[in-house]
Amino acid sequence: MSLTTEYTTTDGFKTTLNTGLFINNEFVEGSSTIETINPSTGQVITSVQAAGEKEVDLAVEAAHKAYYGGWKTSNPRERARLMNKLADLVDRDMDELAHIETLDNGKPLADAKSFDVPGLAAQLRYFAGCTDKVHGKVIETQGKLSYTIHEPIGVCGGIIPWNFPLAMLSWKIAPALAMSNTVVIKTSELTPLSALKFASLIVEAGFPPGVINIITGYGHITGDLLARHNRVSKIAFTGSTAVGRLIMKAAAETNLKKVTLELGGKSPNIIFDDVENLDEAVFWSRLGIYMNAGQVCCAGSRIYVQEGIYDQFIEKFKALAASGTVGNPYDEKTIQGPQISERQFDRVMGYIETGKSEGATCLLGGNRVGDAGYFIEPTIFTDVTPKMKIMQEEIFGPVVAISKFKDIDDVIEMAHDTDYGLAAAVFTSSLKRAITVSNRLEAGTVWVNCYNQISENTPFGGYKQSGNGRENSVYALDNYTQIKAVKINIGL
Repeated sequence: MSLTTEYTTTDGFKTTLNTGLFINNEFVEGSSTIETINPSTGQVITSVQAAGEKEVDLAVEAAHKAYYGGWKTSNPRERARLMNKLADLVDRDMDELAHIETLDNGKPLADAKSFDVPGLAAQLRYFAGCTDKVHGKVIETQGKLSYTIHEPIGVCGGIIPWNFPLAMLSWKIAPALAMSNTVVIKTSELTPLSALKFASLIVEAGFPPGVINIITGYGHITGDLLARHNRVSKIAFTGSTAVGRLIMKAAAETNLKKVTLELGGKSPNIIFDDVENLDEAVFWSRLGIYMNAGQVCCAGSRIYVQEGIYDQFIEKFKALAASGTVGNPYDEKTIQGPQISERQFDRVMGYIETGKSEGATCLLGGNRVGDAGYFIEPTIFTDVTPKMKIMQEEIFGPVVAISKFKDIDDVIEMAHDTDYGLAAAVFTSSLKRAITVSNRLEAGTVWVNCYNQISENTPFGGYKQSGNGRENSVYALDNYTQIKAVKINIGL
């Protein structure tokens, strides 16, 4: 059986798609196949192999063997060399990886080239630099010599979402590899292709077999098998809060593996009336909600504008939102691509209808774009109330609700009226106000006078039901190490 497919994108780029499971440095067959769909057209791209129980066991055993076969005690400089080599290969093949990401996910090619693929290389290089930077401590304990060692965990599982396939892949593998862990990654069944193309670079970079394994399959089958596997010592998941609960349950019912979760959000974006440049606030606010067609966990889906500038903000924001091109993601003019699937399209359109039925004003959009693919107009709701469904639940689409507020206490209360706490933003010209409000907000990330600015050297994660643990930066290394205390009686 062939495990590749030749494909030409609509802009004429020719590529070879890998369709097998990547286990032990080889592409192999699975127990079944899954069709992957181009969200821009609704047409089948190809079919990929899906992992069942047998293939999950093979991947975990390969990772287990590689861990105890030398990777656990590998030289930090060698790990760094391999990770940097892999980053160089990502840079070399940036155009191909970006085209595949756009094909499978639907995001604008310009975004894949400027954010997703460069971010993958940046994560690898950052954590390559961390391989020899984690140290224990020597502790004086009443005549006994005590010291600590930061040891790897072992086989780490990662379950990644469909909205940022390559970026989320890097968030899971880079810190794990840096700390001498081996990994088994399960891609989303909706977007497996870019990760499988990346897999071929792992062999070229020189990684030993079994150190990195990439499989795909449905979450309730393959994901559940990985989360429950007794030889997986840690699981990292990015996705919905509902599935995050299932991951924790699976870990609890098996070997109590370590779990980190990056989950949903309903992030508030707060615009104060002293903002020096309202046009800049409007620009960042559009990026905050319509980036990646609104399919971003930290999207600024609730905008709160102070009363004195509310009407002016609405006018400018509506005009800017309406000016963006929605359509073919390979067109350089496009700023918004499709929703990932027909199911997600229907879900978002359902929320739009709910907003209308609950009495909110649909100021802009709310309709399908074209008759092929899963495109939705940028949508703005006003005249909203705090308990409306569109103000409480994560929509994960190009839909924003805008409300006005009086003062700091008023907006803090509204911002906190949610089960989530992933991110927030504050726009103001007052440094004192920026710091005061940032400190009061219950969110893992607070942006001031910008939005969606994420980098490999700053932590990312949520409060409340937006998850636990942190990804990116040195804080992420805590998720991939365990601390051993050694106590020596030096009196003997």
